[in-house]
Amino acid sequence: MRRLLTAGIAAGGVGAALAAVLLIGSPQQDNGDRRTDRQEAVAERGQSVMPFDLEQTTHHFTPTETGGAQDVVADRPDDAKQIGLIRTHLQQEAKAFSQGDFGDPAQIHGDSMPGLGKLREGYERIEVRYRERPDGATLTYATDEPTLVNALHDWFEAQLSDHGDHAESGH
Repeated sequence: MRRLLTAGIAAGGVGAALAAVLLIGSPQQDNGDRRTDRQEAVAERGQSVMPFDLEQTTHHFTPTETGGAQDVVADRPDDAKQIGLIRTHLQQEAKAFSQGDFGDPAQIHGDSMPGLGKLREGYERIEVRYRERPDGATLTYATDEPTLVNALHDWFEAQLSDHGDHAESGH
């Protein structure tokens, strides 16, 4: 888009330059959905980490008193391919998170993602459980430390914001 802005200015087209400025400052459109530039970047980076199709699945983040639950489900409950990919990925993530490896979320959302640093420091005090469900899988996070519960809630909120229409709150 910056090229569009530069081209508009170089051609002396004030109208084209103004249109480009408006596009840069507004959320991007993708398949009729309005997403921010950050959400677009997160979706793009997510393709290299998550094997399932974000356009055919939804993340649900439900904070609880002891942590929270992260469900990833196929939008079509009979989509065996997406369900299999979700299950494989979440099994791997449960193992990685239990060992303090939060590299995948960091790769998608950035190292400064809210809550991530505290989760890395306190991973040994967080129980991560994997469970299958008919339309995907669930990771449940539990701890008795309020600081880690807050970190999990912050981490969930960051993912909700970053995934946009690919995620929902389970409140």
